[in-house]
Amino acid sequence: MDVIYIVGPMLLIAVVLAAVWLDRWSVPVILIALGAGILFGSDVLNLWNFDDIVLTKQGANLALVFILFHGGFSTKRADLKEVALPAGGLATWGVALTAAATFGILHWAFGWDFEIALLLAVIVSSTDAAAIFSILRRQSLPKRLSSTVEIESGANDPMAIMLTVAVVEALTLGHPPFSIMALTFLWQFGTAPLLGWLMARGALMLFNSLAPQDRAHYYVLMLGIVMLIYGLAQLIGSSGMLAVFVAGFVMGNRPFVHKQGVSNFSAALSTIANIGMFVLLGLQVFPRQWAGIWFEGILLFLALAFVSRPLAVWISTLGMGLAWKQKLFISWAGLRGAVPIVLATYPVAADIPVGQDVFNLVFFAVLLSVAVQGGTLGLLTRWLKLTVPARPTPLFSLELVTMAASDLDLIVVDLPGPDGAIGPTIAELTLPPKSVVTLITRGRELVVPKGSTRLHGWDQVSVLAPATEERAIRTALLDSIFNESDSGALNDGHD
Repeated sequence: MDVIYIVGPMLLIAVVLAAVWLDRWSVPVILIALGAGILFGSDVLNLWNFDDIVLTKQGANLALVFILFHGGFSTKRADLKEVALPAGGLATWGVALTAAATFGILHWAFGWDFEIALLLAVIVSSTDAAAIFSILRRQSLPKRLSSTVEIESGANDPMAIMLTVAVVEALTLGHPPFSIMALTFLWQFGTAPLLGWLMARGALMLFNSLAPQDRAHYYVLMLGIVMLIYGLAQLIGSSGMLAVFVAGFVMGNRPFVHKQGVSNFSAALSTIANIGMFVLLGLQVFPRQWAGIWFEGILLFLALAFVSRPLAVWISTLGMGLAWKQKLFISWAGLRGAVPIVLATYPVAADIPVGQDVFNLVFFAVLLSVAVQGGTLGLLTRWLKLTVPARPTPLFSLELVTMAASDLDLIVVDLPGPDGAIGPTIAELTLPPKSVVTLITRGRELVVPKGSTRLHGWDQVSVLAPATEERAIRTALLDSIFNESDSGALNDGHD
């Protein structure tokens, strides 16, 4: 019996069971998936001896395509506008500054070889969205601060990928002139967003013009579009990862037929890709090889966490109105994860002599980052007094699954606290005439809305209405219940 049909399912089931059990301690699922891969691999239980680094790189790249697309799809334009400067700065020149500082420390301060120091510096330069989302969802932070960290982590991967590809090509094909490298970066940064935007607009037109009887066709269409965007970008020498992220952002912030279904499918696909990728990467790790590199791995982590990342954060956010406490939190929240480990397969696949050492060092540093930084992030949040009153995650929701073009949308408003504050009845609200309250979620209670139903603080209210009436609906709900000054406490969503 092929091992993939026995060990593979056992791995996935074990990861989910462990993730559910360890969720109370905010252990990121990527750490569990990595551990499962190592445990089932050839160095421990030896249930699955899989050491094809080229195939691993190809599979991990495919997983990143869907992970980055969903990262863009789930990024709200309103959140991005609010934190565009700090998050955008950290996701671009912040990555370059992190790489430059790390290289300087490793090469000139520690005396490491130029080649290995340069590879490590660019590979570990980006933060990990999956790890950060997993940990931050248990931290009650101000909206602007959490959005900055989350959007940066979702948008900084393309920059790190382009830096790594450029360095690997320079080391394998020779050192091209600086002018050629600069033009390559300009080409990638210029064409990838444009291609992603154009393809996304074309995809929206296609979704809105089709009317298949089987809604599963929309999911196949999404798969084809995402992969085509990546393929076309790579074909013209652009950044496929940046193109799919931009395309996801454009599609996620525009209405289209069956958007909710596509969103759910994209989220599920991203989760499967994330877990599968980390299990696959874990299978490539041989812990016995750490005996010769563990000290260098600790030095790499210390340089990154205590020097490179803080320096990049402080410089990248100058003049952007962030307090020192917020900068300190952003610095420590720079967890490493998926992308650095995937990028660490590039020099191995390219047969660079130090490739295996680079992979082992990156893997070891990522484990330290997730365990040490991720494990103490909650303590730091409380020590800096950055927490805000926490609201429970709603246990119920409605989804508007459309199979035809419609101007109606399901608008979800999270009412601010204090918890249990008494508001008006639904009949007393001044909602737009074509809107209707469809559901109220109150803690563990599901409330069927009627005209006499009275709203409470921290209720989540779902309203079916024309998408153009969203601002009027939020105003009617918030201003009728709480003072406008309290609205900063809300955490609203728009499905």
